[in-house]
Amino acid sequence: MVRDAAFLKSQIRDIMNFYDPVVIDREYGGYINQLRDDGSIFDRMTKHLVGTCRFIYNYAISGQVLENKSYIDSVRHGLDFLQTVHRQADGGYAWVLQGRDVEDATRHCYGHAFVLLALATATKAGIDEARPLIAEVDRLLEDHFFEPQAELYVDVIHPDGWTAIDPYRGQNANMHMCEAMLAAFEATGEVRYRDRAHMLARRICVELAGPNDGLIWEHYHTDWSTDWTYNIDDPKNLFRPYGYVPGHFVEWSKLLVNLYQHQPEAWMLERAEALFAVAIDRGWDAENGGLQYAFGHDGAILDTDRDYWVAAEAIAAAALLGSETGNAAYWSWYDKFWDYADRFFIDHQYGGWFRILDAHGRKHSDLKSPPSKTDYHPLSACYVAMLAIDKKK
Repeated sequence: MVRDAAFLKSQIRDIMNFYDPVVIDREYGGYINQLRDDGSIFDRMTKHLVGTCRFIYNYAISGQVLENKSYIDSVRHGLDFLQTVHRQADGGYAWVLQGRDVEDATRHCYGHAFVLLALATATKAGIDEARPLIAEVDRLLEDHFFEPQAELYVDVIHPDGWTAIDPYRGQNANMHMCEAMLAAFEATGEVRYRDRAHMLARRICVELAGPNDGLIWEHYHTDWSTDWTYNIDDPKNLFRPYGYVPGHFVEWSKLLVNLYQHQPEAWMLERAEALFAVAIDRGWDAENGGLQYAFGHDGAILDTDRDYWVAAEAIAAAALLGSETGNAAYWSWYDKFWDYADRFFIDHQYGGWFRILDAHGRKHSDLKSPPSKTDYHPLSACYVAMLAIDKKK
């Protein structure tokens, strides 16, 4: 059943039925991100840049898959807020708003990657006014975040005229830049976006990972030497966790297969399969099921929590690898990931996915969608799996 397009379509519908229309903010604009398990709002004022962009993505994909015109209207609703409220006078996008007031003006590459992804996805959904904005945001990223000598993007620039660049460097923002560049290529057909995605994938998955037995570390110094101790005392940091993260291994696996579909080179599939294998070997809990969150240099598990996005990215990676390689083992893992998600992550009462669970599948709180969640990862995984299944036929 889970390998059927109708099932995946129904999952997208169920996710959107949980969020829509309660998330449409008619008073301040944009979306209301913060919902409890039952769909009630626990914070209507916080507007996170990533959440705004992810809702644009969700509505754009769902509008196409479900052929729902009102969802496309909701994409335009979000784009207007993104461009008139998040976007600041210097062209950058504020990280966090309260209503329409800036709370945190920091310029995050991670957030701007999602701006690019949102614009590209809206363009693919037929919203023509989003298309010229893709080049505009790409130019901003090129001018302020990209380091030509490193062939990678910096993470954070403090809001003082684009001059105060934080010394931290990380793979996560560059992974999402790779994702956004692939989407921009698909939306515009402009090869430079595909080539930039290629560059980022090679730098992170081959050149930086190579000396580390092919494993991708999260954190780096300003010169892109590995920072082995960053956040060692804060291992559960939301955007910068400590340790090796199996969820990012399968997410890179997904992106490498996507890149291979556009520009096939043998190393892409080789690295995709290797990263997936490590994620399973080191992260899968054979006793309780599910992928654990992080492991250390010695392979010991550092964080046993199960996070919704990890499960979703594993589903997407398994579907793409199964479709592209013809190896039935990936489809077996795809089934296993869905079985775990169905038993523990999917809320069969109210809809949507629970965010984070303990090792036994018990949720930590009733906050289903804190700032930036939006169930973008599960919805995206369903869409990617639909495309993979269609290609497999």
